[in-house]
Amino acid sequence: MSSEPPPGSGQPPPEDDPFRKQPPPPGGSGSPYGDQPPPPYGGGPYGGAPYGGAPYGGGGPPTDPLAGMPPLAGSGKRTLARILDMILVGVVVWLLTWGFGVTELDTDTDKVEYSNSLAQSAIAAVLYIAYDTYLTVRTGQTLGKRLLNMRVANLDNGATPSVQSALIRAAVLWIPFAFLCACIWTAISGGWSYFDRPYKQGLHDKAAKTVVVSTEG
Repeated sequence: MSSEPPPGSGQPPPEDDPFRKQPPPPGGSGSPYGDQPPPPYGGGPYGGAPYGGAPYGGGGPPTDPLAGMPPLAGSGKRTLARILDMILVGVVVWLLTWGFGVTELDTDTDKVEYSNSLAQSAIAAVLYIAYDTYLTVRTGQTLGKRLLNMRVANLDNGATPSVQSALIRAAVLWIPFAFLCACIWTAISGGWSYFDRPYKQGLHDKAAKTVVVSTEG
């Protein structure tokens, strides 16, 4: 015969009744977070933002896009570094085109020879892209950036760009430079960083999702 009281008898259920509501454990409400409410929507119980926190390892609030990022390189220094790179590679382009007899002017007709001009532009584009891509993938620094203590970094995590990102960045910068008006495109693409906020990106940076940061200090 069961020892439990019949329903409606008014007697309390026994202490070992599995359906009896047990009191909460000592020290809080029973929540795994103690007396604190659980973190909302993905925040970890140990603090910090979900998915590893802010870019570059920063612990700032996610609303601050520059939290944890090294100081951005100044646009003036970036322009100077680019001029140095243009001179260095430009000398190589001139030597190659001169050595192979590829010149823009035909001295006999005193007119621009289209095929020679196109060949020179192609050589310039290939050399500039190769130079920029190789050094950016290797260290994030062209020779100009190394001299002025800057480097290219991924916007999302600060790492050195991949081959794909570096190639996109170089192509957007140097193909129009080689085949169109070099001065105008350089002013547009590189000069964009003077006005862009908050990351001071040129158009080539935006295409590759990169930034240029300082390596000083």
